[in-house]
Formats: sequence, C-alpha cells, structure tokens
Amino acid sequence: MPIPKKIPLRKCAATGEMKPKKEMIRIVRSKEGDVSVDPTGKKAGRGTYVSKTKEAVEAAKKKNVLARQLSAEVPASIYDELLEIVLKGES
Repeated sequence: MPIPKKIPLRKCAATGEMKPKKEMIRIVRSKEGDVSVDPTGKKAGRGTYVSKTKEAVEAAKKKNVLARQLSAEVPASIYDELLEIVLKGES
C-alpha cells in the first residue's frame, strides 16, 4: 500500500486559515526590499501567503498584513495583481 503524499499546508496572512499550498498565492520580498507576486512559489526571499479568494486579498489590503509580514512597503499594484490572479482563477 503506497504511503499517501503529504500535502504542504501554508497559513493565509489575511485570514489565518491553513490551506494547501496550491490554493495560495505567495508574495515575496527580495533582499533589495522589492515586493512582488510569486506565482511559481520559488523566488528567493522572505515570503508570505494569501488565499486565492477575493475576500482574503481585500482583507490583506485593509489590514495591511503583507507590509507587516514582509517588513516592507507593499505598493497598491501588488494588491491589484493579486486580485487579477484571483479573478482569473475563478472564471
């Protein structure tokens, strides 16, 4: 009997829910302090995760959790990019 594969879980910065990594979007801060969306989940740097839901992205923006988690200024364009990814995923 094969051993079931362990699903990596990550905690959403906005909602605090634990979800499989595939259901999350990673936002990363590079050593230079640049914040970017990391759809592959493989960029180097300090990362945090947000659920792929409109509500989670909006909550993250409202509470400014990404800036706190990454200790960096998060431009509004990052939230726009996240919303775009989320809405594309829902359609």
